Amino acid sequence: MDITEVPVSQNEKGKKKKNKKPKNKKVNQKGSGEGGGVEVKEEDVKMEQSEAGASFPPTFSVSEIKNKQRRHLMFMKFKQEKRKQKLQLKKKKKKERDALGDKAPPKEVPKTIENQRVYDETTVDPEDEEIAFDEGTDEFSTYFNGLTNPKVLITTSDRPRGRTVRFCEQLATVIPNAFVYYRRGLALKRVIPQCVARNFTYLIVVNEDRKVPNGLVLCHLPDGPTAHFKVSSVRLRKEMKRRGKDPTEHSPEVILNNFTTRLGHSIGRMFAALFPQDPQFVGRQVATFHNQRDFVFFRFHRYIFKNEKKVGIQELGPRFTLKLRSLQKGTFDSKFGEYEWVLKRHEMDACRRKFQL
Repeated sequence: MDITEVPVSQNEKGKKKKNKKPKNKKVNQKGSGEGGGVEVKEEDVKMEQSEAGASFPPTFSVSEIKNKQRRHLMFMKFKQEKRKQKLQLKKKKKKERDALGDKAPPKEVPKTIENQRVYDETTVDPEDEEIAFDEGTDEFSTYFNGLTNPKVLITTSDRPRGRTVRFCEQLATVIPNAFVYYRRGLALKRVIPQCVARNFTYLIVVNEDRKVPNGLVLCHLPDGPTAHFKVSSVRLRKEMKRRGKDPTEHSPEVILNNFTTRLGHSIGRMFAALFPQDPQFVGRQVATFHNQRDFVFFRFHRYIFKNEKKVGIQELGPRFTLKLRSLQKGTFDSKFGEYEWVLKRHEMDACRRKFQL
């Protein structure tokens, strides 16, 4: 038989070469004195190159999770881990301080908005003679001298809802000699003369929005001043956990915290004049007005002596937060009243370290 050679084109040669299995390459590895060859496959080399040149995504963020429940669960786990790390670091530092003993360095004072506060020129010095003279001659001096006993009328806006009515009733159990009356559509200009005729010294008006208390007007009678507050974070007694029994009729002690400026001093005296100045210590009840960053937090507690060193506290309620909006001279007059101070948010709240109270 005659065998004839069939010519093969270059394209077919290339196709055949592509179908061939990749050969192992020898890569010289520089060893210690010996130049032995190590066989590495081409696939492994390509994988290493691709891994080296790969761009991984940025750090994982919880906010990227679309599912709301899953996102909340991951966030709570993240907070729990962070809290554990913080506690471990705190214990470690405490052990180091105990080991060093007297040679331990002084504790670092943490930076807060309170201790970084911008100095106010109207800060009150309790030993100042001018302040003492003002306290002896202002509208509230008769309360602190024992010449006048406070008598408070508490009312609401028109057509109050159940939550606002319950809040007023519980407020009346906190303030001695306080009475709750329904508004019945009367204007405040007509209510104030009737209060003065019946020897009331204070008028408290609780406003509401969407069935929730959101404002409070505190008017001192008969000559003012009048303060308007925003009310938030109201919690009634039934909504509080581990609360004590209902308060008794004893006059509570009053604690005022951090009212340092002239404005804060006058607001603090307004709050103090709501209560009789002869507290009955048998009741062991305390009303606290705590000012922090111009928010006034109200709490009502009963303290219990466990032994000579330990004291227990029961919160009785209600609790709420006040934010001063304005201070007006005289009684309430929305049209022609003269204002001593008005909150201007964009001007006064521009610096977070400057406070008004």
